[in-house]
Parts: sequence; structure tokens; C-alpha cells
Amino acid sequence: MLNAAAAERNKEPILAVLQESVNTGRHLQALEISSGTGQHVTHFAQSLRNIVWQPSEFDRQSLASIEAYRAHYQLPNVRPAIHLDASLPYQYWGGIPPESIDLVVNINMIHISPMACTEGLFKGAGAVLKPQGLLMTYGPYAVNGQIAPQSNIDFDYSLRQRNPEWGLRDISFLGSIAEKSGLFLEKVMDMPANNKCLLFRKESLV
Repeated sequence: MLNAAAAERNKEPILAVLQESVNTGRHLQALEISSGTGQHVTHFAQSLRNIVWQPSEFDRQSLASIEAYRAHYQLPNVRPAIHLDASLPYQYWGGIPPESIDLVVNINMIHISPMACTEGLFKGAGAVLKPQGLLMTYGPYAVNGQIAPQSNIDFDYSLRQRNPEWGLRDISFLGSIAEKSGLFLEKVMDMPANNKCLLFRKESLV
């Protein structure tokens, strides 16, 4: 059971956004893309019992950690983790049928992965979400081409030094990518530690 300090800090504020944003009285299906250690999905599942959670990860060590959390908490509403490469089309996402998911959650992936993963995330979410389904992404972002405060500027610089394909993405740029897959930015919520939650809604075609 790996433990990420950031996940421990942000799991409760993110849960509060989910509780406010999803129907807690209806049986729902959720897919978490890039589940990391498994701390988030097990925390959310304990409070949002009406949601069946599907964790996923690209990293093999993280997959083992998610399974350790599942074994520890014994939650009936968390499925076994699947290996998922967000840069690939949804047909390679472990057999998830189109329009079968009510909620897609993606935490702290967009800035530490190549752009192909972000593009694949929106394209895949647009396919697997039901009409009116929700994609929630969390992390640090640029706003209108500007990164603030200085700590986020420094973080962006350090990311790009580690990998030129990484870095903070601009919210309006993400919105334009999302719209190509039928997802529209519904709400931007300020979060602790200079992060934000972005809520994208899948609009049904009229």
C-alpha cells in the first residue's frame, strides 16, 4: 500500500466536490483514470456507496498498490484495477463499453504525462460517458496563458526539466480539446494548494 502525501491531503477536498457534483441517490458507474496509489478511489468509495468504482493505472507498481488498498478495505463497490493507457483509444481501456459510465475522475495526471494522454483522456471520456455524464479533472493549470503563483511557475519549470512533454496545461486549451469530443467545461473550482477541479459535461446531441 503505497502512500502519497499529496493524495492524503487532497482526497477530502476532492470528495467534497464529488459529493456536490454527482447524484448521491442513484446507482452510478465511475471510472478513475490514473488511480495512482489507490488512496483516492478507496476514500471516495467509502463515502459514495451508490457509485461502483473502476480504478485504472498505467504503472504496474501502482496497480499492485491499488489492489493492496482494495484487499485492506474490502469495499464491495471497488472493482479490481485494470491496466489503462490513456493515450490509446477507449477500445483498449479494458473492455469498457461506450456510454456506460456516469463519472470519469482524473487526478494529477494531465501535467505529468505527454499531451497524447490528455488528448486520449478527453477522447476516451467522450466515448465511454453516458449523455450528461461528468468528467472531473484535478491538478494545477495555467489560466489564460498565465501560471500563478510563483510556486506553480517553479513546479512547471521542474516538470519540463524532467520531461519536455510534461507541464501545466492551460484551461482554455483543455476546454477546446474537450469540445472536440462533445465535452464542455461546466465549472472551474478553486482548490487548496493552488490546484483546481475542472468539471466537463458530456452534452447529448440534439
